[in-house]
Amino acid sequence: MYILPEELRAELKRPLGELHRSFSDVDVGNSFLITVGDVTTRNALEHGLKPDVSIIDNRIQRRDSDHEFRDTATILRSRNPPGTVTESLWKSIEEAIEGATERGERFMIVVDGEEDLAVLPSILLAPPDTVILYGQPDEGVVLVRASETSSKAEELMKKFEEA
Repeated sequence: MYILPEELRAELKRPLGELHRSFSDVDVGNSFLITVGDVTTRNALEHGLKPDVSIIDNRIQRRDSDHEFRDTATILRSRNPPGTVTESLWKSIEEAIEGATERGERFMIVVDGEEDLAVLPSILLAPPDTVILYGQPDEGVVLVRASETSSKAEELMKKFEEA
C-alpha cells in the first residue's frame, strides 16, 4: 500500500493536466479513455463518451451519492482507504486496462473507500495514447494525456510512503 504523505497533499490539489471549466470543452478524440470520479464519469456518459475504464466510489466531494450508473461496463470492486493507493486498486486498474485493450471490454471499478488518487496508477498503467479525465472540485474537469504525464506521476508515486 502507498500512503500519501502530508507534504504532497498541496501539490496534488493542482491539476496534473489541462483544466477545462466546462465538460463541453473537452475533446478526447479517439483516445483510450479513463474517467476518475463519479461526477466526471456521469458527465462523460451524458456527453456521449464511453470510457474504456471508469473509476468511481459512489461519493461526490466526500458525501454519499445515490446516483446509479446505467452502463454496460464490467464491474470490478476494490478497497482503497482515503489517502492511499492500495494493491487492490492498482490490480483492479491493471486488470481493467488489460481487459479493455486486449478484449475491447469496458470496465467500471467501484471503490470502497476513495478513488481520488487512482489518477496516478491510471497514468502509469495506461497505454500511451490514453486520456484520463478527473474532476477538479469547484473548478472543472482535468484532461491528462498519459504519455505526457507518466514521468510526473512516477515522480509523485516515489514520494508516497510504502506500508
